[in-house]
Amino acid sequence: MHGHFPIRELWLAEGKKSRRTKEILGMARKRNIPVHFVRTAELENRFPGLVHQGMVAVSGPFTYRSLAEIAQRAERSQGTGLILAADHITDEGNLGALIRAGAFFGAHGLVIPRDRSAQVGAGVIKRSSGAAGLLPVCRVVNLRRALDSLNEMGFWVIGAAGESSRSIYGFDWSRDLVLVLGNEERGLSPSVRKGCHALVSIPRFGFMESLNISVAAGVILGEIRRQQNQ
Repeated sequence: MHGHFPIRELWLAEGKKSRRTKEILGMARKRNIPVHFVRTAELENRFPGLVHQGMVAVSGPFTYRSLAEIAQRAERSQGTGLILAADHITDEGNLGALIRAGAFFGAHGLVIPRDRSAQVGAGVIKRSSGAAGLLPVCRVVNLRRALDSLNEMGFWVIGAAGESSRSIYGFDWSRDLVLVLGNEERGLSPSVRKGCHALVSIPRFGFMESLNISVAAGVILGEIRRQQNQ
């Protein structure tokens, strides 16, 4: 009940008495958030088509952060700053899972383009399992220009590209950096690709040719943090 989308009210189906429900109710009372107990049928009528599992939080609009704010957060880590950039990822589920992976590995923010990209809404927030309230997200008009700006601030811009011969395990991740992940089908756009200092890939050992974006991000982020924490 914190972060970048303020909770305005909470709706619960009558009869929910789990430990997690009690914890959420306690947090709501501390923050003076109104709580409404209704029958499941009324909950479904009020929020049609929503997979609610007996609980719905109504929030205000998601608050996007500025590029400068995210950069400043990362710079405070002095050599282990980590920013994610999504090059026109269109699937809400993929974007939400990417946000969750970024929050798990302690990324300092995510940069997404304003157009031709999934935006942070109800679907992304749910798919992120709450991580959208923990990881700052910046929305920019032109992703390449944003990457160039981060480059000028001292960040290395590294793109994930399956065709690259440079393994993530042989790359030196001990620096402030931006990890760029491409579109589900087309990968990195030509413009963004040209703005990267290097392209890296995950070595393949099995028969599958590729990984889901969020899974690939988790593998790379795990290696980044492993090296940085040595």
